[in-house]
Amino acid sequence: MSGITLADWLRAQDDIALVALLRARPDLATPPPADMSVLATRVGTRASIARACEDLDTFTLAVLEGLVVQGADAEPVALATLAELLGPDVKPRPLKQAVAKLRAQALVWGDDDAMSVPPVTREAFGTHPGNLGRATGQTYDLSGITEGEQRVLQKLAAGPPIGDTKDASRVVPLEKAETPVQRLLARNLLLRRDPGTVELPREIALQLRGERPLGLIQVTEPKPKTSTLQQKSIDATGGGEALELVRHVEKLIASWSAEPPPVLRTGGMGVRELRKAAKDLDVDERRAALLIELVVGADLAANTEAAEPEWVPTTKADVWLAATTEVRWSTIAHAWLELPRLPALIGRRDEKDKLFTPLADEVRRAQAPRDRRWILEAIAAFPKGTALANPADLAALLGWRAPRRGGRQRDELVRWTVEEGTAVGVLALGGITSAGRVLLDEGPGHAAKTLGEALPEPLDHVLVQADLTVIAPGRLDPDLADEMAIVANVESAGSATVYRISENTVRRALDSGRTADELHELFKTRSRTPVPQSLTYLIDDAARRHGRLRGGAAGSFLRCDDSVLISEVLAHPEATRLELRRIAPTVLVSPLPLADVLDGLRSAGFAPAAEGPDGQVLDLRPGGRRTTPRQRSARKIASPAVPADERLGELVRLVRAGDRAAATPRGERIAVPGHLGAGPSATLSLLQQAARARKRVLVGFVDSHGTAAQRVIEPHVVGGGVLEGYDHSYGEVLRFPLHRITSAALVDES
Repeated sequence: MSGITLADWLRAQDDIALVALLRARPDLATPPPADMSVLATRVGTRASIARACEDLDTFTLAVLEGLVVQGADAEPVALATLAELLGPDVKPRPLKQAVAKLRAQALVWGDDDAMSVPPVTREAFGTHPGNLGRATGQTYDLSGITEGEQRVLQKLAAGPPIGDTKDASRVVPLEKAETPVQRLLARNLLLRRDPGTVELPREIALQLRGERPLGLIQVTEPKPKTSTLQQKSIDATGGGEALELVRHVEKLIASWSAEPPPVLRTGGMGVRELRKAAKDLDVDERRAALLIELVVGADLAANTEAAEPEWVPTTKADVWLAATTEVRWSTIAHAWLELPRLPALIGRRDEKDKLFTPLADEVRRAQAPRDRRWILEAIAAFPKGTALANPADLAALLGWRAPRRGGRQRDELVRWTVEEGTAVGVLALGGITSAGRVLLDEGPGHAAKTLGEALPEPLDHVLVQADLTVIAPGRLDPDLADEMAIVANVESAGSATVYRISENTVRRALDSGRTADELHELFKTRSRTPVPQSLTYLIDDAARRHGRLRGGAAGSFLRCDDSVLISEVLAHPEATRLELRRIAPTVLVSPLPLADVLDGLRSAGFAPAAEGPDGQVLDLRPGGRRTTPRQRSARKIASPAVPADERLGELVRLVRAGDRAAATPRGERIAVPGHLGAGPSATLSLLQQAARARKRVLVGFVDSHGTAAQRVIEPHVVGGGVLEGYDHSYGEVLRFPLHRITSAALVDES
C-alpha cells in the first residue's frame, strides 16, 4: 500500500490525540503497548475494529463503508472521490466531520488526499460492502439489452450482487442463449462464479444506481416526537410507581418467608410458582416475573442450595425492610439498572420452543446493563420535562446512533426497557424522573434523597369508614403504616390506599401483642373521621375471645416419673442458663435445642438420656463431617473501565519511549535466555560496565503485564536484584527487577 503507514501516522499525532484514541478505544491500552508498532497492530485487529464500529452512527458507518468500497484498504483514497461515491445528499461539512471522527478512532488515517483504512475493515462489512460485487476494471456498454435482462441487472444492482440460477450451469454463445441470464453471461455482463451462481460486476451496479451509488444515506439522526410536561408531574407519577414497587416487593418477601418456592432441577422457578406469585401480589404474570428477578437480583432472596433448594429471603431482606421507603426503592432500582438479565423474555420461547422461566440461566444477558443504561441515557439527554410519545421513535433514534448495537432485539429491547423503567419508577409519562436521572449519574444513595424530596410528606392520619374500610389519602408515615399493615389488609392501592378491617385482621393485631385498648386508641387518635361503633364492637368482641386457649413453642423437654428429681434439676443454677421451665409436676421445657440441654445437665452432674417420639433412646452424636453454609454471591457484569486521562497520558509517554528505544542504534548486545532467571554474569558485567562508564544501555524487559518492551537508560545502580537508571527520553529514574530483563545492548553513540 502506498502512502504513510498507520504506525508512522500514529507517531505524528500529538499526545492529546493519542489520549483521545485510547479513551475512545480502551481495548487498545490493555495490556500497555510497547511501542507505536504494537499499537498500530492492535488498531488494525478484527476484534478491535468490530468493537469500534459498534459505537459509530449510521452516517459515519456509511462513510467508512464507502472507503472500503473505494478500496482504501489497499490504496489511499481521496476525499473528493469518496464524496462522489456517497452522492449529492452528503454535504462537505458533515462528510469532513465524519472523517474526523473516524480519524480520531484511527479507523482512517492519512490526509484528505490519501485516506487509508486497516485491511481487515473490509471484513466488518461482510462479503459484499455496499451490496456491490467484485470490481473488474472494465467499462460496460448496457445499450441493446432487453427488458428481461434489465430486470435481472436491476435486481442484482440493488443487492446482494449474487444470484442463484440454473442458467449458469453451462456457458453458451450469444446466438444460442435462451434466457436473460444466459444472454448476460454470453455478453460478459454477468460473472459466472460456479454452475449455480452468478455475480454482477461492481461497475455495472454503480452505473445502474445512478447518482446515489450507495443508496439514500441518512446524514442526520431522526427527530422523535416529544411533548413537554412539568417535571413535577413526571416525578409525582414516578413516585407513585416507586411506592407501588416497594409495596409489591414487601409483599413478595412476606409470601416467600411463609412459603418459599422450590428451585427447579435445572435452576430457576417453575410456571406454577410464577402464577402463584402473580395471584398473591394481585398483578399480571409479566410484572410478577419482573418483581421476582428484582428481588433475587438485589440479593433480597437467594437459592438455599440445600438438598431440596428453595428461594428464601436473605438476611439483607430484614435490613431492606427496616430502611426508609426511598432507600428501599433506590436499592431495587439500582438492582434493575445493573441486572445482567432480560426479565421481558420470561414467558417467551426460544428457537427450540423451550419456555423461558423466571431466574433461569437462559434469561441471562451479560450486555443487558450496558444496553439498559445506553437507552436510559438517551432519554436523559433530552431537556428536563421532555416526554417521548412512542418507544418506536426512540428505537429509531438509537438505531441511527449505533446501528450495530443491540442485535436483532434492539427495537424490542428499547420497548422492554421503557416498560420496565416505568414499572420501577425510573421513567414516567415517557420521560425520566429526577430520581432516575440522579440514579444514572450519581448512584442509588443520591437517588434515594432525590426521591424523598419528590414524594409528598407522609401523612399521620387515616379516614375510617362505616363499612370497616380505612382510607389512607396518601403515603403514611412509617409507624402508622406498620400499624395499619398489622390491623388491616390492603384492598386496593394507588394514590390513595384502601384497607379492610375484619375479625381475622383484628385477631392478627392481638396476636402481635396489641391490646384492645391500644387498638381503640390507634383509631381514636389517627382517624380524621369518627370511629364507627361497628369497629369498636368488632375489636371488643375479638379481644374477649382472644387468648383463652394458649399455645407455646419449646425446643426440648425433660420428663421424669420422679417429681423430686425434676425439682432438683429446676433448683440447680444450670437450669437458669438452660432456660428450663416447669409446665407439669414431672415435665420441664426449654427453648434451647435438646443436645445443648443434655450437655448442660451432664456437666452439672446429671445423667439424662434423649428419647424419640416413640419413647426409645436416641443417639445424638454427630453423624459425620459438617461444612459451613455457602452464601450466595451476587454476580455482577462489570463493563471495562476507561482509565483516567492522567493514566492514558502516562501510557502514551511509555509508548513514545518504547518507540525511541526501538530506533536507537545499538552496539554490543547480550541476550538473556529465558531459563536463566536473572541472566548470566555477562549481562551484569555489561550493565555494571555501562554504569561505571556512564554509557547508555538499551534494555529489553518484560513488564508486569507480560508485555515485552525496551528502554534506553543510563545505569546508576546494578545489584541487589535491581537495575536502577535514568531514562533521558522519559525524564525519570526507572527501576527494573533483574529477573525481568531479557536483553541488554550498549547504545552506539558514535
